[in-house]
Amino acid sequence: MIINDMKWTREPAEYSIQSDRIEITTLPHTDLWQRTYYHFRNDNAPVLQFDTDEQFFSFTVRTDYTESHHRFDQCGIVMYLDSENWLKASVEYENESFQHLGSVVTNHGYSDWATTAIPADVKAMWYRLSRRNDDYCIECSQDGEHFTQMRVCHMWEGAGKIRFGIYACSPEDSQFSAVFTDMKITECMWKAHDGQQPD
Repeated sequence: MIINDMKWTREPAEYSIQSDRIEITTLPHTDLWQRTYYHFRNDNAPVLQFDTDEQFFSFTVRTDYTESHHRFDQCGIVMYLDSENWLKASVEYENESFQHLGSVVTNHGYSDWATTAIPADVKAMWYRLSRRNDDYCIECSQDGEHFTQMRVCHMWEGAGKIRFGIYACSPEDSQFSAVFTDMKITECMWKAHDGQQPD
């Protein structure tokens, strides 16, 4: 994998890119969200991505968010197609007791948010995004070896060429440094379904 092939959508003011490590310092009031429940629309988080038309692959990355300290500070994986079609997965800081491990899928301008609470002392998380045509699977892991499914979803605009990679943001009045390592692109680790057949 060649990090130099990645391209910014909204390049941040402060970042560092090395051959095996990317660090992004967030700016306050940056986020990705569209309409649902809160009704507001936020579309200003920095996103660094690869382009591909490969229909079957997996992308894995380790995130270190030790410095996150304010509500909603977050970093993780993203597939950002345009302002109204994207998905992301991250750990969002909540308080000194717990944080939210979750994912957001946005289709045609409406976001959802699926979460589970995890202890606040978990300061690193691996993610794996897998593609099978226009369907996607997001998984997470604390050791990079044993992954647990977070979500399976369909992206209405995700059938052709896509972009995928990493992001970091601080929706409220905060800043922190997010570190990304161990990025790799492999054959699709999300195997074909072998259970109930379609009608």
